[in-house]
Amino acid sequence: MFYPPKLFIMRYVYVLHSKKDQHLYVGSALDLEKRFSQHNTGKVPATKERKPLEIIYYEAFRDKYDAYFREKWLKTGYGRRYLRKTLHNTIKSLGG
Repeated sequence: MFYPPKLFIMRYVYVLHSKKDQHLYVGSALDLEKRFSQHNTGKVPATKERKPLEIIYYEAFRDKYDAYFREKWLKTGYGRRYLRKTLHNTIKSLGG
């Protein structure tokens, strides 16, 4: 008997790059496209004045706690260093 694959609700941890001030923003969401749209339409207070934004990195998680702790870690000094090292060429190509 054939069983279709089970679909999972994914949670995303993402990194946005501000074209205005060259800073990075780390966040998380269930619906990445919707959240990205909210950022670029000024509906998120933390990034309202930093538009336009672009997604430069994201990770998907099946477990909400894994996503939560990853987001929190990426917001630490160690996490930011990790992002700058991992995304070095991307950030450089964006003028950062």
